[in-house]
Formats: sequence, structure tokens, C-alpha cells
Amino acid sequence: MANKVYNFSAGPSVLPEQALKEASAACIDYANSGISILSMSHRSKPIENMFAETEQFLRDLMGIPENYDIVFLGGGCSLLFCMVPMNLLGQNETADYTDTGVWASKALKEAKLFGNVNVACSTKADVYNHIDKNLKLSDNAKYLHITANNTIYGTEWHNFPKPKSGFLVADMSSDFLARKVNVSDFGMIYGGAQKNISCAGVTVSIIRKDLLGKVDRTIPTMLNFQTHIDGKNMFNTPPVFAVYTMNRTLKWLKDMGGVEAIEKINREKAALLYSAIDASKVFVGTAAKEDRSLMNVPFVFKKDVVSDEKNDEMSKDFIEFAKARGLVQIKGHRSVGGFRASIYNAMPIEGVQALVDCMGDYEKKILG
Repeated sequence: MANKVYNFSAGPSVLPEQALKEASAACIDYANSGISILSMSHRSKPIENMFAETEQFLRDLMGIPENYDIVFLGGGCSLLFCMVPMNLLGQNETADYTDTGVWASKALKEAKLFGNVNVACSTKADVYNHIDKNLKLSDNAKYLHITANNTIYGTEWHNFPKPKSGFLVADMSSDFLARKVNVSDFGMIYGGAQKNISCAGVTVSIIRKDLLGKVDRTIPTMLNFQTHIDGKNMFNTPPVFAVYTMNRTLKWLKDMGGVEAIEKINREKAALLYSAIDASKVFVGTAAKEDRSLMNVPFVFKKDVVSDEKNDEMSKDFIEFAKARGLVQIKGHRSVGGFRASIYNAMPIEGVQALVDCMGDYEKKILG
């Protein structure tokens, strides 16, 4: 490419160049077979080996114990939002759910179809600009559900809450492998891959073995996690290409030094961008400082600099100003407005520095 482009999209999002090149080559010839990975049987040995390797990469990078199963599925988290309570929550049982953003709210809504739901906290009235950590937990909850990172609003659980009873379940879609977590602290971790570890089309579920088979309902075959565990992720045709893209992304991360190394880089990137926002005379962050996300950074114009009447016009101007410098996909979500920079694992620190420089130059442009 003649001009470098930095993609700050919240998802589908930036992936390592190395992984993209390897995935691209596999579309023509996978594993020197002369066959595209897109037209290779999922029952073939090369694909079976690739799935096994991908699972092992995950186990190594996250330290996943042997008493946890790993399931790769299509359908996105929107499907998992119902599969989780369908498989884990009995009709007369209660689950605690934290309402910290749009996706947390959607998960909560689906859970109500299968059992009793206690809303342990909600910051909806404050446009989800912080995380309420004073949870009102049930005495007998089957599990506590959290959304680890809230992509739209730029908030993140920096210290995971502990359930009063039962086990912890976390949707980690947008901070998978961005920081070290102790998998044993969770009964289940799940998420869509298109934010941080692959392209769209595959989800990852990490489930403690002793938790399944405990509900009294009949679960449709395809919606039963045990179906896919027993079938070694090959019960039906799986999203092979998305899993291979994950495989190459995990290999890249392993070569980088693993999660500990990437977390250090992620914290440096976030500190760089948040420092620029806090020092700016034009921009201001929207998330509470103590809950700021390492992955998604929303910010807006200061009201005393840009009036509400001028906001739309100026926002478009800054987006075009940034685009001219190769900084794309920074428009904020409509519920927050302004701008959002998603700085996932594959976003280099050079990209964040380029955005910081751009913000500084724009400030000079409008303030003189």
C-alpha cells in the first residue's frame, strides 16, 4: 500500500498483517494440498489438525485447564446470549446479570426466556458511562454474568466481581486475549472473535466440564454445547476459514510473547491515547476514568469549544481530517456520538501515535 491506513473499527476490526497474508494464501492452496481451505472438507485430516492446533494455542495462551472444554460455533454472541442460559439456567433457577451496556442488556433479555433474572446493577440511566460495582446479588444465583468490556461505551471490568453463589460467566468478545485472566475464576468465558482474535463468523466458548447437563429442559441438538463437545467441533460444518484466521492470529500472538507481552503494549497504547484526551483543549473522554477500557476509547468535543448546533458539522470535519491522514473508522456509536478509537491487539502503537498527532493538529486548526 502506498499510504498506510490505520483501522480503528470496533468490529470487525484490525487483524495482524501476518495472519491476513497467511489466511489469504490458504484461500488458494492450503498446506501444500493444491486445494483452497475454502473448498476443503472439514472431515479431512489437515482441517482436523488445524482445529486441534487452534484449541492448543488457546489453551497455551490463556492457561486453560484440562477440566474446561472449548467450543467453536457460528451464530455470533447474539446466539450465545440464549445458548448460555438455555444450557446453564434451569427454569426455576435465578441468574444475576450486570447491565453495563447494550450487549449486556441483550444477554440479560435472552436469559429471561429461560429462568429468573436478577439485575445486579445497571448504569443505563447514565448512558452506561461507568460500571456500578456495588452489586445486589441473589443468595442462590446459579451464576453471575458480566460483559467484561463494553465496546460501545468504552468501559471495562478491571477487577472481576465474585458471585455470591454459583459461578462467574463472562462475555469477553472485545477483550479476548488482551490481558491476562485466570480462567479458573470463571465457570464459562465466551465471545465473538471478530473484535480481537479473528474475522467474523466464529465464536469461542470455554466451559467448565461439570456445568453442563444440569438443566431439566430439552435442549435442541444444535443449541446444546455438549453436542459440539462430543462432536469435537465437527458435528456440523464449522466456520473453517474463520477458525483458521484465528489460528494464524493466535500464532502471531504467541510469537509476540503471548498475553503478558501484548497486555504491556495494550496498556502503553491506552495510556498514550487517554493522556492526549485528558490534556486536550478540544476533546474529552466519555467513560469514567476508573472504568476506562484498554480496547475501546470513545471521546467527544468539549461543549464549551463546539456547540451542540455545530457538533455534527465539526464531527464530520474531524472524521474527514483524520481520514486524509489514513486514520479510518473513528466515528462514535450513535448512542454516544463523537468518536471512538478501537485499539485492539493488532493495532500498533504507531497507529495510536498517529491518531494522537492528528488530534493535536486538529486542535491547532480550530483554536489557532
